[in-house]
Amino acid sequence: MPQTCNRQRSSMKWLILAAALSLGACASSPPAPMNAAKADYSYKIGPGDTLNIVVWRNPELSMSVPVRPDGKISAPLIDDLAAMGKDSTALARDIEKELAKFIRDPVVTVIVTGFVGPYSEQIRVIGAAAKPQILAYKQKMTILDVMIAVGGITDFADGNAATILRTSENNAQYGVRLKDLVKNGDVSANVEMKPGDVVIIPQSWF
Repeated sequence: MPQTCNRQRSSMKWLILAAALSLGACASSPPAPMNAAKADYSYKIGPGDTLNIVVWRNPELSMSVPVRPDGKISAPLIDDLAAMGKDSTALARDIEKELAKFIRDPVVTVIVTGFVGPYSEQIRVIGAAAKPQILAYKQKMTILDVMIAVGGITDFADGNAATILRTSENNAQYGVRLKDLVKNGDVSANVEMKPGDVVIIPQSWF
């Protein structure tokens, strides 16, 4: 009797698991909107970026500096200035304020030459991609751009069941047809990305 009950419980577990998988397969997210980029988007500086700081008429103060993991920079006459989350213009004005303590009317230009971006705006690709990775967001970036960067999807990917988790919209989830786009060249499946998007590519069960 105990063995019979154990077998029944085991069978019930498998039935519950199969039902859960079936429901998961049937559940679908609304398709991702074709257009998502904002016209007024401005790149935000993040840890790992490389900045070229140019101080007009002061070449000894001009240099290339990295943004540290804590989001700050150090430069001649400047210690631990926060850079993360600012655009290049805002950071240039902050540097001018710091340098004004030592030189008269400084004029500063900041040029971003190595792009990583803040963590909150990076694009993440997980699951059955050829090379899952983190990418810096770029204005008008599309899911096709992302797929090219990660080398497409694996042979075992369920590409048309992929989703975009949109952190900028309270983690709303949208469906994307990656198989149609990558394998069949259906450009109608191409959609724009938004900063902070997470692309989730499941494996096929068959």
